[in-house]
Amino acid sequence: MRVGYTKSKNSISYYIQKDFYLNGSRTTKKVLKLGTHEELLKTHSDPLAWAKTVAKQMTEDEKKEKKQELIQIDFHSRKLLPLDTRNQFSIGYLFLQAIYSQLGLKDLSHEISKHSSSAFDLNDILAHLIYTRVLSPGSKKNCFEESKKYLEAPNFEQHQIYRALDLLAENSESFQEKVYLTSKNLVKRNDKILYYDCTNFFFEIEQEEGLKQYGVSKEHRPNPIVQMGLFMDGSGFPLSFVIGPGNQNEQKTLTPLEKRIMKDYQLSDFVVCTDAGLSSAANKRFNSKEGRYF
Repeated sequence: MRVGYTKSKNSISYYIQKDFYLNGSRTTKKVLKLGTHEELLKTHSDPLAWAKTVAKQMTEDEKKEKKQELIQIDFHSRKLLPLDTRNQFSIGYLFLQAIYSQLGLKDLSHEISKHSSSAFDLNDILAHLIYTRVLSPGSKKNCFEESKKYLEAPNFEQHQIYRALDLLAENSESFQEKVYLTSKNLVKRNDKILYYDCTNFFFEIEQEEGLKQYGVSKEHRPNPIVQMGLFMDGSGFPLSFVIGPGNQNEQKTLTPLEKRIMKDYQLSDFVVCTDAGLSSAANKRFNSKEGRYF
């Protein structure tokens, strides 16, 4: 940066100009007007000296900005890399971090952790479970192994993932409600039409235990199963779900979950769409009320 000026009959006007090259030719452009000599005399005894000080400061500031923006990585083809040192990192999850935070999951995880005696970081575990589910779906063990490839190392151990699942299950309804309320600020959701269906998941075990009970398996497997009922909105986004024992009639899962949606989500005016297997007389009666259709 340097000082430039123009003279006229009655005054001198000062400005800061910058030199640069365009198509191989050197040229200049004005970047800041300082004022006329008479105007500057009101605040500076020597306008030219002051203008040079401004130009010098702007040059230093520009160098600092360029230095911050410049990332220099030196590669030496003959230099040996240290053994067992990571030189590659996955950064795709960084694009998901903003969405995760906007959905309020970080704040809710911290709030739940305050009322828990757990020693693990629930927020960190939940975030990595979601990132790996989107980028490289797999088991909980796979989640831990993939997380170690990320630019930011996970702040938990593999066994803590399984402990965190119990805490997530205990607060499942809170997470579902939070995601629904915050997601409306991010995307447009059609909550006037709701779709409901059920499925089940089998376990490679022979003895019934807890929710894992013998029932009608959709895959015709002779194993204990658990049942899942899921509501989706008209935009195709999951709204709420419930997990029940495998020996329960799936028709009985709709009304309790629908009541929770109406209460927690403040929804009452909508159309429920299901298949014929879920269209029991009780479900039809419940939805044959003002504002709801089945």
